[in-house]
Amino acid sequence: MFMVMMGTVVIAGIVGYLSEVTGFTHNGYLQSIIICVGGAFLFYFIRIMFGISFGPPGLDAVISSVGALIIVPTHWRK
Repeated sequence: MFMVMMGTVVIAGIVGYLSEVTGFTHNGYLQSIIICVGGAFLFYFIRIMFGISFGPPGLDAVISSVGALIIVPTHWRK
């Protein structure tokens, strides 16, 4: 499970970075990465506690990261 958690953090960081590079968000690199990692951690623990999943852990990390970027409003979005 430790490797799954580390992979979740890496994938979430990549999603946060790519969201800024592509212009999907305008939060700033660090803020987007923090939002994505937080959302991925939250869903990782929900997956462990309740068994809720969309599929493989990598897909869960991508979906939860994008979902966190959409849900969390910030002042820097245009």
